[in-house]
Amino acid sequence: MKNALVELITKISSGCLGEAEIVQIADEATQAFADPEAFLAANPDINYDDTFPIPLGEWMVVGSLPDTVLFQADTYSDLFTQIVASFGPGVAFNLKPKQLLKTEDLTALNRIQIQMSALNPENGGYVLMNFSQLLDDEIQMVLVYGNDVPRVQALCAEVGIKGEPSLEALRVAVHV
Repeated sequence: MKNALVELITKISSGCLGEAEIVQIADEATQAFADPEAFLAANPDINYDDTFPIPLGEWMVVGSLPDTVLFQADTYSDLFTQIVASFGPGVAFNLKPKQLLKTEDLTALNRIQIQMSALNPENGGYVLMNFSQLLDDEIQMVLVYGNDVPRVQALCAEVGIKGEPSLEALRVAVHV
């Protein structure tokens, strides 16, 4: 499992995390998946209890991702503001967060996805992916290179963490 977690975290972090940090997150998560009670006993500072909607190992992954990797928001405008900030001032975006304020969720997400697909074309652009279970926010996503989406989905399935392209998932949810 550790190797799958290392590969998954590497792919979802898109260069925002160093190799040592990725290995540490994967190592801790692997221990937490294997023996949650022993892991909590050895790490009493971990804020986790049985009421959380995800397993401890998954919590260790999600909780260890910086806000430049895991984007959490209640609106698509706020989500896009976070994404823009994560790229820094050197990357120009045609879309502005305020343009998303009065649009339906599906329209807003589609506009964000179009913008993200245009960046980094040599890697297939970026694809927004829902990641893990929602915790405290309405939206929880990571950015993945378009070329990596099938592998990221396979890795998510292998380790038991939900991961799906956000736009496709929202289209299905809206049309159900």
